Amino acid sequence: MAQRNTWQRERVREALSDAQGFVSAQSLHARLRDENTGIGLATVYRALAGLAAEGNADSLQSPEGENLYRACVTSGHHHHLICRSCGLTIEIEASEVEQWAQRTAAANGFTEAEHIVDIFGLCTPCATARARERVAD
Repeated sequence: MAQRNTWQRERVREALSDAQGFVSAQSLHARLRDENTGIGLATVYRALAGLAAEGNADSLQSPEGENLYRACVTSGHHHHLICRSCGLTIEIEASEVEQWAQRTAAANGFTEAEHIVDIFGLCTPCATARARERVAD
């Protein structure tokens, strides 16, 4: 069932589109609270879940287990490289992963296999900055 397109939902969509990289519902709510929108945290969670279910937002789980969201750039199934430091996100093609997932599922008697693969690391500028910090210490 599609959610109603309320002004609150539209404002959450706009805030998500304005965000850089993936953001948590809490950080998006804090931004909306700072703008005095009056939108509650539960509304932000519902709106983000609806946007993700409709394919209008990417959703992933951080290495710490927190759900993160980003306005969807590409439709269809895709994967991400995500910088743990600055949040830079690059959508990647991973046909090898797709083939591996299907082969592994089939080898174990599974059908209709689905998977989620996101790679977390440090982008070049963040890795360079971290290396400089270590040298300075």
